[in-house]
Amino acid sequence: MPTTPLHFELPESLTAEKFLKKLSKKINFDIDAQQYAIKTYYDSFDWRLYNADMVCELNQSKTSSHITLIDRLTGECLALEEQQAVPKFSGQFRDGRFKTRLAAQIEMRALLPLCSLPYQVYRLNVLNKDQKIVLRITLDEYETLANRVSLQPLKGYDKAAASISYLLENSLKLMPTNGSVLKAALQLQGRQPKDYSSKLAIKLDPKMRADNASIIIYRQLLSAIQNNETSTIADIDTEFLHDYRVAVRRTRAGLSQIKSTLPHKVVAKHAAFFAWLGQITGDTRDLDVYLLSYQQYQAALPETLQADLAPLYEFLKQKQVATQKELAKKLSSSKYRKQLAAWEQYLKKPAVVKEKGSNAKVPIKKLADQRIWKVFKRVLTEGNAINESSPAEALHDLRKTCKKLRYLMEFFQDMYPAKDMKVLLRALKGFQSVLGDFQDYEIQENSIKFFSAEMMENNVASNTFLAMGVLIQYLDSMKCTARNDFAEQFSQFKQTENQAIFKTLFSH
Repeated sequence: MPTTPLHFELPESLTAEKFLKKLSKKINFDIDAQQYAIKTYYDSFDWRLYNADMVCELNQSKTSSHITLIDRLTGECLALEEQQAVPKFSGQFRDGRFKTRLAAQIEMRALLPLCSLPYQVYRLNVLNKDQKIVLRITLDEYETLANRVSLQPLKGYDKAAASISYLLENSLKLMPTNGSVLKAALQLQGRQPKDYSSKLAIKLDPKMRADNASIIIYRQLLSAIQNNETSTIADIDTEFLHDYRVAVRRTRAGLSQIKSTLPHKVVAKHAAFFAWLGQITGDTRDLDVYLLSYQQYQAALPETLQADLAPLYEFLKQKQVATQKELAKKLSSSKYRKQLAAWEQYLKKPAVVKEKGSNAKVPIKKLADQRIWKVFKRVLTEGNAINESSPAEALHDLRKTCKKLRYLMEFFQDMYPAKDMKVLLRALKGFQSVLGDFQDYEIQENSIKFFSAEMMENNVASNTFLAMGVLIQYLDSMKCTARNDFAEQFSQFKQTENQAIFKTLFSH
């Protein structure tokens, strides 16, 4: 059964006044309200709501202010609540449907304003012969965009909604649309939805020279660093620093693994800079992770001890504030600015005038085959050498090798069959998750022990240390679980089918 269109776009020539005049000749209605309003759209920096087919808008007028989650494909209102100002994080909304729907999508990310639109809103009541309200209509009149009409059906009067919808589309020739003008509003700013993603999407010609291809990769990674830099310094939310660090790590992996495409002295100079960036951002990221994990930490404890862990949160927060302040200072320093600018300037230079690396003229597909195949075999060698008595360092080294393989595959995935790359990357991510859990739990366990020593100087209550002791036991048990899962996950990763795909794609 076809769905009744509820949202319509007016032709550019049809003003609100003309529309109301036309409509008055067709149906009986009164204007309940007419007022100036401002519509502001919100999303996370990485478009988590838009990617989930949702739009978040705050509509403010002299008499009301409410925030709405809307299905951007159908215009359906998913959740609405009165709100004078938009909280930064989902956890700051009051409990209810809106918070639940929002938190499920944006998680730890901040809700940021995208754009604002002033408009004139008309609220109409459609009346039947008995002067009862059978339908509500909202008419939004914009200065710079096509005007919109939305129908709000009332319970028991579905036929009225269907009848007016038919009238608008067929008699007044309005165009059915979804309820959002977000895309058009962004276009006014020269933007488009999903203009940022942390995922790599690098288009490379397989026959392209390796030096030119590597520069294209580094430029995209530099863009990711720059896109996240300001909000990392401002500490808007934890994921700006996360994405910043990922872009730095990918750059370091590229400089070490896309071998000899750039001159050695260039690689040596800039690799040292990116290693420094990795080092200065590490402490803040670790503390972000501890704070993000705090609820998990609490939930792992017996209920009688959960409240006793609170001083640990305060301790972590104070350290995070201090390390973030130091990080912001370093990312605002002239040393940082000069070195990043030097890297950007190098990437802008035409490759033909540069000293060449020994692989500079090699077709990038040939070099990618060689590098991915070699690193894959190294993963197998290191993995096969690990047994029950292997030290933790062996798993940590294997994790680093897996990261190099992952980054190489992501750099060059556009040159290989998407279906095969999806299979291999999924298998690799699954294996990496076990290695990551093992190392993360070990680091967290050791850090909590270290923090305990620091907190003893702050006259913290003894029950807090009891709770931290239980937490350390929990982290140790999770680390052991990850260690025990290693053999199974490695077996799945190196299964015959995956090795066959690796060989087919890369062993040339």
